[in-house]
Amino acid sequence: MHLGLIIYGTLNTVSGGYLYDRQLVRYLQQHGDEVIVISLPWKWYGRHLLHNFQSTLRQQLQRSNFDLLLQDELNHPSLFWLNKQLQRVDNCPLISIVHHLRSSEEHPALLHPIYRYIERRYLRTIDGFVFNSKTTHASVETLLKQNKPHIVAYPAADHQRIKIDRASIVQRAHEPGSLRLIFVGNIIPRKGCHLLLQALADLPQGSWQLNVVGDMTVDPPYVRHLKNHASTSGIAPYIHWHGRLADPDLTRLLLTSHVLAVPSTYEGFGIVYLEAMRHGLPAIATSSGAAHEIITDGVQGFLVPPADPLTLARRLQTVNNDRSLLARQSLAALDRALEHPTWAASMSRVRQFLLNMAA
Repeated sequence: MHLGLIIYGTLNTVSGGYLYDRQLVRYLQQHGDEVIVISLPWKWYGRHLLHNFQSTLRQQLQRSNFDLLLQDELNHPSLFWLNKQLQRVDNCPLISIVHHLRSSEEHPALLHPIYRYIERRYLRTIDGFVFNSKTTHASVETLLKQNKPHIVAYPAADHQRIKIDRASIVQRAHEPGSLRLIFVGNIIPRKGCHLLLQALADLPQGSWQLNVVGDMTVDPPYVRHLKNHASTSGIAPYIHWHGRLADPDLTRLLLTSHVLAVPSTYEGFGIVYLEAMRHGLPAIATSSGAAHEIITDGVQGFLVPPADPLTLARRLQTVNNDRSLLARQSLAALDRALEHPTWAASMSRVRQFLLNMAA
């Protein structure tokens, strides 16, 4: 197949969605397909809308003669009108890779209807969908009010090489001392780091320590707010801010941690939970989004209501006080991660779907 893929920025961007796109491109290329990546520049939302009216982009896409044109759904503001122009002169199917909808996130009341309208207009132009979870599929179907050809192909975590055994996991859980927590994700409000700090402020000082790993340059005012809160609430000495880490350094931190806590307000899937579970870590997420497709509450971790730091604090205190429970959840997390589909299995299904759509 001769395919195009439209993204913002570069495929090397650090996020679960871009990891998914990279794995798909790599799999397609390994199986003889040609994938041309069309990169659009990162702008603010309003500037992205202007891409729809750039004749150079439209002409580039029309000249390429793709068998399929893949689009990361993140690019929907740049394509919601342009796609209609492409369909008028080209029979190339448009396939959207949907990680999660922008309209599923929290936004100011005045902006949310605008985002929903533009996103719905975009989804109507698409011929088929690749979804990362059943939850994402359901949210698109609800917004679109119709069911189009699609496939649900889960992300995976077997791109990591991890050496850990069950005996080490149990030993780690029963080690005396404070509960070692880790947060991994871009430091932005949606990931819920502020909720985690609020919960930790209610726990006895010295009973826990937290490593925060993630890009702190995306929203500097939010990072300053987090650090000011940590300072004023007296918990700053127990928090270590790492910024982005190379994979080997992150692996070392995960292997020495007890629990992953990322109480996002919404996740279309949440690869970070699965990655942590491959290290034998229970994951604490929220009940909003698709985390329930990976985590069973009370088994491989906990699902807490979104924006509920009190319940989050109680769950953290529970596993800290009951290290046998922590050990059981740690082993269950590893088992769940190991039974999850591999990247090769998921991407094979996606490729077969694309072949069918191209035909």
